[in-house]
Amino acid sequence: MDYSVIVGIILGISAVVVGMIAKGASIAVLINPGAMIIIFVGTAAAIANAFTLKEIKRIPTLFKVLFTEQKLYDPASIIKLLEDLSRQVRKEGLLSLEANIEEINDPFIKKGLEMIVDGVNEQFLNDYMQTEIEMMEERHHAGALVFSQAGMYAPTLGVLGAVVGLIGALGNLDDTEKLGHSIAAAFVATLFGIFTGYVLWHPFANKLKRKSSEEVIIKNMILEGLIQILNGSNPMQLKQKMMAFLNPQDRARLEKMEMESEIQSNEEE
Repeated sequence: MDYSVIVGIILGISAVVVGMIAKGASIAVLINPGAMIIIFVGTAAAIANAFTLKEIKRIPTLFKVLFTEQKLYDPASIIKLLEDLSRQVRKEGLLSLEANIEEINDPFIKKGLEMIVDGVNEQFLNDYMQTEIEMMEERHHAGALVFSQAGMYAPTLGVLGAVVGLIGALGNLDDTEKLGHSIAAAFVATLFGIFTGYVLWHPFANKLKRKSSEEVIIKNMILEGLIQILNGSNPMQLKQKMMAFLNPQDRARLEKMEMESEIQSNEEE
């Protein structure tokens, strides 16, 4: 579970409710079925008109991605794996990788190793894997676009809701009390529209983009390592090239892993 999303939603709702109370507004006005229908059903209608059925069917999956902690290979572990494979290739040759392929769980790494064993050249490997990354980015972009478009439509629908509410309020001009309640209710739709647009939908789109960016970095790092293995580079060179993709924390963790591995090897000897 990605608790940052849960915390963000709770903080957003709390900010509105506490802010209304602090301003002396009754939170009871938020219970407005008409405003909810205009904003939520209206946004759903706009999304249905803007995207294909195939893309709309992916929305439940997008919510799952949002609320689930991203499970990527640990960068330090990936470097250690490819460094070991590089060392193996220099001793036993590229064909020796065939025995390791079935042990690899990541489809991207597995596909790259299969292509290396099949004897592809560097240009073909790079082009193929870059295309895989680009197509993944395109799928992720399409998913994020659903939420960014919802974030654009919702505030505008809020204005529509306010207009509809004010039209209803004009029918109560002879009753000052009812007129006040009607005007207050009219702007609830605007509140819902702005809140959902800028606290939910746009941030959700950004969250998906950030998760996609992290995955792209990992895959580009893997590709660099695979190219180094194909070219028969020494493990140290492979490690240095791949470490360029790591942040300082991951670099420190990798160095710690290597120190622990070296200490263990010395103890076994």
